[in-house]
Amino acid sequence: GKLGRYPPWPGKIVNPPKDLKKPRGKKCFFVKFFGTEDHAWIKVEQLKPYHPHKEEMIKINKGKRFQQAVDAVEEFLRKTKGKDQASSHNSIEEKNRRNSSEERGKQSAGEEKRRASLSEGKVKKSTGEGKKRVSSVSSERGSKSPLKRVQDQSPRKRGRPPKDEKDLTIPESSTVKRVMTGTVAGFKWPPSVSEPVKDSDPHFQHFLLSQTEKPAVCYQAITKKLKVCEEETGSTSIQAADSTAVNGSITPTDKKIGFLGLGLMGSGIVSNLLKMGHTVTVWNRTAEKCDLFIQEGARLGRTPAEVVSTCDITFACVSDPKAAKDLVLGPSGVLQGIRPGKCYVDMSTVDADTVTELAQVIVSRGGRFLEAPVSGNQQLSNDGMLVILAAGDRGLYEDCSSCFQAMGKTSFFLGEVGNAAKMMLIVNMVQGSFMATIAEGLTLAQVTGQSQQTLLDILNQGQLASIFLDQKCQNILQGNFKPDFYLKYIQKDLRLAIALGDSVNHPTPMAAAANEVYKRAKALDQSDNDMSAVYRAYIH
Repeated sequence: GKLGRYPPWPGKIVNPPKDLKKPRGKKCFFVKFFGTEDHAWIKVEQLKPYHPHKEEMIKINKGKRFQQAVDAVEEFLRKTKGKDQASSHNSIEEKNRRNSSEERGKQSAGEEKRRASLSEGKVKKSTGEGKKRVSSVSSERGSKSPLKRVQDQSPRKRGRPPKDEKDLTIPESSTVKRVMTGTVAGFKWPPSVSEPVKDSDPHFQHFLLSQTEKPAVCYQAITKKLKVCEEETGSTSIQAADSTAVNGSITPTDKKIGFLGLGLMGSGIVSNLLKMGHTVTVWNRTAEKCDLFIQEGARLGRTPAEVVSTCDITFACVSDPKAAKDLVLGPSGVLQGIRPGKCYVDMSTVDADTVTELAQVIVSRGGRFLEAPVSGNQQLSNDGMLVILAAGDRGLYEDCSSCFQAMGKTSFFLGEVGNAAKMMLIVNMVQGSFMATIAEGLTLAQVTGQSQQTLLDILNQGQLASIFLDQKCQNILQGNFKPDFYLKYIQKDLRLAIALGDSVNHPTPMAAAANEVYKRAKALDQSDNDMSAVYRAYIH
């Protein structure tokens, strides 16, 4: 996929927990990866025998974790060797060695029919060990959609198998040793899963932040009804697929939705809400921006107060803390329309103090509040591929499920109000600093007589390769600074992130240096260009 190529990785086929359902589409097995304790669905045609590919795997991957995984495979094989010899597994293995790859595929398909109860879902971590099948996995370029790998942020001490260990045991006679060419799954599922969110988009996943263990922090899926889309390469990590391409997979909420702010991000969000069948009332400070959405079926609200009073859940996405406060507290503002039961979701990227103040005034009127800033840009907004960081009213977060699925690929619930604002500023601080570094490198290449295109080609072949890097470098090389993320807004986020560091006496020297470069770009009249126009601050 677009994240690059991962080496083969050994794993063993296991029985999935019984509460999972089998993914739609091509036939697959539920696999545990040696040395990681991760699990994933892997398609049958992406499986290869372990022994014939062992040396190839070792040549490709020299890493310590991989060697530990291979050691774990060998230990597993030593322990089960005697049992293997006494079982019909040997005859299966001999057939696998003799048969052509096509015949192996037919055997896999036949076996899959016998295992039709394999479940539908995502990745599940389990501490249960049983007699399992040996396999291995890798990822190749060419996946139709980029994939993200999510890892636990801390060691886990808790956890139990979702069922008794015997439920995960496969008799040795049915053991099949394979190697897979799918993507290594990196999501570790917590032991407990809360109530499912109804009508989940197969391309979307929720996360719930749990802070019950100190200092452990874990993400907990709040839906079991997730599916693996057919075009995936066997990964059950977070899927980055266009949610608008599967219209009909989301059942829109019957609640009336309001949306305030039709900028670069808001426009794409509203368009996707409408495409997925939501009833939406829109308002924008400059009313002409509403016209296109009225043509698409949206209703027009005359003021923020009117939108809030006529809708059940009102979203807002505006530029900065001042705009967010004015929208709520100003004349005919959101607060004027709040009464008990009304819901307000602020998707603006602001500081924690601002969002906490807004939450307090909304709740004081009997309203419900959720902050939900989004990570992405105009293109990702248009594609319904945003990452949503939410905090506040947990029930409201769940009520927004179909809306979040329409506008995004992933949603995180981070606890109390203020957490999402802080996390969003940190994310954009990293992104803004990286953009400035890219511009600095390209200009240094130019003034030292090096090819900027060659620099990009080199970077794209290395570990820094990413969609962001490639797109922003292309912007600079082509001199195309049409805004995908306004430069003035990334500078605002850097400024707020530096202030966040100040509030806890934490140094942010990299962000501070980047901020100065963006300020220079603003002085050169680049505010309304894309953030990649920071490049112009370096031109002598």
